[in-house]
Amino acid sequence: MAEFDTISELEEEEEEEAATSSSSPSSSSSVSGPDDDEEDEEEEVEETPPPPRVVSEEHLRRYAPDPVLVRGAGHITVFGLSNKFDTEFPSVLTGKVAPEEFKTSIGRVNACLKKALPVNVKWLLCGCLCCCCTLGCSLWPVICLNKRTRRSIQKLLEWENNRLYHKLALHWKLTKRKCETSNMMEYVILIEFLPKYPIFRPD
Repeated sequence: MAEFDTISELEEEEEEEAATSSSSPSSSSSVSGPDDDEEDEEEEVEETPPPPRVVSEEHLRRYAPDPVLVRGAGHITVFGLSNKFDTEFPSVLTGKVAPEEFKTSIGRVNACLKKALPVNVKWLLCGCLCCCCTLGCSLWPVICLNKRTRRSIQKLLEWENNRLYHKLALHWKLTKRKCETSNMMEYVILIEFLPKYPIFRPD
């Protein structure tokens, strides 16, 4: 009888061990579930690429070469605008633009000035003669004509930029600068170097 009791006790212990072993995988699987989710999330976070580096335009302009000045070379100047610009090719533009293209563009600007400035000079002389009688109002036509000439040159330079120079990373514009020999102001053609943007820069 005692042997039967010991055998039954051994069988009960084996059943309890089997039950605990069967319950432990389920509990371990339930415990390991959130850990697996966290590992998956960490893998997803690690797989995302870093944000692309964006270079500001000011930073690119800082390393661009200094602009080129094309000053007036004529013998007549009306309100700071000379009747002719220098056609000598600057050495800084070597390899950037062909000398023929440079001379062609300057020639178009000089042709525009050649048409407009003689008329401005005539109006200026008439305005100076009648200045005392008209209390300075006779100079208004010269001011308006000079402004019109500047606008036509600016439109011509914009057309040249869109035609060629923006493709070569250059920008031409008419601007006012201080004269080299005096404190007077004059209009010059400023040739700026546009910054070269990275190819892989995002839109």
